[in-house]
Amino acid sequence: MKNILIPTDFSDNAWNAIKYGTALYHKTRCTFHIIHINPIAYNSGGEAAMYVSPEILEETILKESKEKLENLLKEIERLPLNTKHTFNTSALYGFFTDHIKQEVQDKNIDLIIMGTKGATGLKAVSLGSNTGNVLTKVRCAVLAVPEDAEYKNPREIGFPTDFQLTYDIKVLNQVKELAIMHNAALRFLYVSQKDKDLSDIQLKNKEFIKNYFRENEHTFHTLTLKNLDDAVQAFVESRDLDMLVMIAKNLNFLERILFKPSVEKISYHTKIPFLIVHE
Repeated sequence: MKNILIPTDFSDNAWNAIKYGTALYHKTRCTFHIIHINPIAYNSGGEAAMYVSPEILEETILKESKEKLENLLKEIERLPLNTKHTFNTSALYGFFTDHIKQEVQDKNIDLIIMGTKGATGLKAVSLGSNTGNVLTKVRCAVLAVPEDAEYKNPREIGFPTDFQLTYDIKVLNQVKELAIMHNAALRFLYVSQKDKDLSDIQLKNKEFIKNYFRENEHTFHTLTLKNLDDAVQAFVESRDLDMLVMIAKNLNFLERILFKPSVEKISYHTKIPFLIVHE
């Protein structure tokens, strides 16, 4: 039984994350925990209005959220029936990332699925601060689903790596499980900034990956480009990939793709889901 957490703000992109998640795990017995977190209100001085009495909370903020969650469940019931799926909902009030951490711990969450919002007039998808905080501060696998991503059975999964780190078996197992579930091929991408050979450590790690995924269809690819996110984007488009996977342990590598140094918000240029796996 998989426990999957899906935060919602009742937007179209949050709804798309629910549709994508239920389709991705249509063969798997899952409990989907759908939560809405009401952010703490701030007063005019910019300070958090921390205390709200439980009575006011229940009668106003949480009551409205619970009604919206009930309506959302009715929408979910209109999706193709899946007897392997059960749904729980909860309405909360407080700091987003703190609640996500607590839910992951209390409900033994295996995966968080979050919708990402498209930036108006830009090709990039702005993941937003909530998704960014969850990706970097919560030790749980996160699947970021762009709002215009349409579900199709993942046949090719891209896996950018610099071969610098030894990967944990538990981490690789999550990737292997997903590939086996959908009979998907794995495409490993190494981005070389200069045309130079791999070091002994990199060769050893590459051989380990090759051996670990020997039962899965997989190939290795190298691109020589100065700009890492351009290389990943080119790879996604040329291979027509259905999903990208990255290990959160390699945060420097991850940030070079997801975080623009000159821009505070995260930019994500592809229209395909991006799975970040933690150790």
